[in-house]
Amino acid sequence: MPRLRIQRAIWPRPALILTDTPRPDCRICEGVGGIEYDHGDETGEYAGTDWEPCSCWNETRRWLLMPLPRLPRRHRTARDPWAGGGYSDEPPF
Repeated sequence: MPRLRIQRAIWPRPALILTDTPRPDCRICEGVGGIEYDHGDETGEYAGTDWEPCSCWNETRRWLLMPLPRLPRRHRTARDPWAGGGYSDEPPF
């Protein structure tokens, strides 16, 4: 039985999605959703960490609920002191 939650996704476009979550009482991953394995190279130095998903969770199971509108970009004006082109005679405190 999947445990579902609502999430906000930002890629490929903003949307609300319904996604599966790991079982919090899982004995294998302890509710994290997977197990991390550190590994080394042939000299024994640290070479990175691998992630193996747990069987209590399917990270690819997600459904689009509602696309969210993209916010318009704020256009900078010459009068905007934060635009970089203007200056202020206010003291810096």
